[in-house]
Amino acid sequence: MKAWVLHGIDNLVFENVPTPTPGLGEVLIAVKAVGICGSDIPRIYRTGAHRHPLIPGHEFSGEVVGLGEDVDKKWLGQRVGVFPLIPCRVCGPCQKKQFEMCRNYDYLGSRRDGGFAEYVVVPVWNLISLPQQVSFEEAAMLEPMAVAVHAMRRMLPNKDMGAAVHATGKMAISDRENLPDEELLCKIAVCGLGTIGLLLLMFLKEAGVREVYAIGNKDFQKELALKLGLEESCYCDSRRQNQHQWLMERTGGVGVDRYFECVGKKETYALAVDGTAPAGKVVLVGNPYSDMTLEKEVYWKILRNQLTVFGTWNSSYTREFEDDWHYVIERLDRKKIFPAAMISQRFSLENLARGLELMRDKTEDYVKVMGLFE
Repeated sequence: MKAWVLHGIDNLVFENVPTPTPGLGEVLIAVKAVGICGSDIPRIYRTGAHRHPLIPGHEFSGEVVGLGEDVDKKWLGQRVGVFPLIPCRVCGPCQKKQFEMCRNYDYLGSRRDGGFAEYVVVPVWNLISLPQQVSFEEAAMLEPMAVAVHAMRRMLPNKDMGAAVHATGKMAISDRENLPDEELLCKIAVCGLGTIGLLLLMFLKEAGVREVYAIGNKDFQKELALKLGLEESCYCDSRRQNQHQWLMERTGGVGVDRYFECVGKKETYALAVDGTAPAGKVVLVGNPYSDMTLEKEVYWKILRNQLTVFGTWNSSYTREFEDDWHYVIERLDRKKIFPAAMISQRFSLENLARGLELMRDKTEDYVKVMGLFE
């Protein structure tokens, strides 16, 4: 089969490799779509992976074309999305079904071969079936969408987020009543409109949150935010406006009740603390660019304003209706969300390196770069 193989730092080669064979409890997937994650760029060009050679790519979908031993034949021919984290299922978090916090996990695309290839082997436990109307490219965005939903659920814990299930085993037609007025009326800020920030904005608007502010620094980010239902008066361009002053003007000098920091820089962390109302909540979403030093003044504000600071990581996947992945699938199935609008570039498998390079060099505006192999 054809695959992009990372042999070392900045040594990615498109070559022929043996098609993998599924083992016990595994399936072989013909990859149909794969997204390039921002984390793929440093992994390929600057830091390397956990092992080499390695086929990168952890945001992908496809069709099951081969079964290993002890796999139900029902999976053959199924269209599937893939949860890329492979938990040990024996550590403390795993025993609580908090698989995203597994202490001894494996990971498709960073610790074992992933989806930048024609075929990939995946444990059957990691598969999620796709409704017929959900496209492969939408399914290849399940992972970043679930990450955004996980962050949202950290901040809005009163919302069951689709946990209501009818006796038929289907999700409730509408679960918006599960979100109390106090949450709908929250003032919420999203700072950083990369893929996760924009997806987070999409889910907040779909959930019915009435007062959302978005802070970005690119014109195309603003255009997408407005398409997602954000009012123009609720968008701050941090290149031209003092975002703290802007946010204070819109919240009566108090700040927001919930603040999502989706950048990962100490300066934006400080602004998040500054822009959050007393007794408010800050969730740290963005992966850190460097050491996140905490200035004394920022620490004082956390204490004096009695702020709650949350971390969020990955997404919940338990293979049950209540997890983040089923929340996303249910909304895709009902056409409540339209993530394909965020796909900015599409490439064939053999041209996938062009997408990696434009993200590395920032030669074009992009949100989600997708490889389509059909």
